[in-house]
Amino acid sequence: MLLEGKTILIMGIRNKWSIAWGVAMSAHNNGAKVIFTHHPSEKEDKINELISQMPGAKSYACDVASDEEIQKCFELIKKEQGQIDGILHSIAHANTEDLRNDFIYTSREGFSHANDVSAYSIISITRIAKQIEVLKPEASIVALTYFGSEKVVEGYNLMGVAKSALETSIKYLAKDIGKDKMRINAISAGPIKTLSAKGIKDFGTILDVVEEKAPLHQNVTITQIGDVATFLFSNLSSAITGEVIHADNGFSIIGV
Repeated sequence: MLLEGKTILIMGIRNKWSIAWGVAMSAHNNGAKVIFTHHPSEKEDKINELISQMPGAKSYACDVASDEEIQKCFELIKKEQGQIDGILHSIAHANTEDLRNDFIYTSREGFSHANDVSAYSIISITRIAKQIEVLKPEASIVALTYFGSEKVVEGYNLMGVAKSALETSIKYLAKDIGKDKMRINAISAGPIKTLSAKGIKDFGTILDVVEEKAPLHQNVTITQIGDVATFLFSNLSSAITGEVIHADNGFSIIGV
């Protein structure tokens, strides 16, 4: 199994339909010990019920909008779980009105919030994890992104800008943490019907277009994205860092 003996932290778990859960399941099925973080606003009983399917799994409350909360969370994880081998960053948020309205009407506060939670958090998480040595040598960090960072996707709006910032941040972080043989990459997943996707206007239309235009003529699943993440966490990807890997059945290569 690819992740035998490794401990993987999944940050941003919400429910069984999320990409984060697909990654967790793949990591678990490949031998990893999986632990989680969730936003403090999530109902802990539901989170605990979900992760109970994985022996030894535990979820920690963590608000990534606060450096102090991230450090507190990571210190507790290190104390209870020891050092970890990988982190999945599955965290993004934008105000509903900033997704529903035309991009030109994005508020200053909304722009700051979306980029803070969705993009800056990867910088803070990486820095703090490294500083307090919760990461093992040669650890791998994986973030989730989307094609709306590269091209205009109707309804994605502000989140496209935030994901673009996330992807560029990953390139610069790769240079910094590479000095310690650590890696960081992103997966640009094709559209998946998750709870977060409901905030995107006419999301069903996007799924239809991908099924029609993508070379493989199908939409991706959380299981497929999970398997890509497992590869990036594993030693098989030891020469890959700073990359954005498209896992979208080829949709991103199509021009018209």
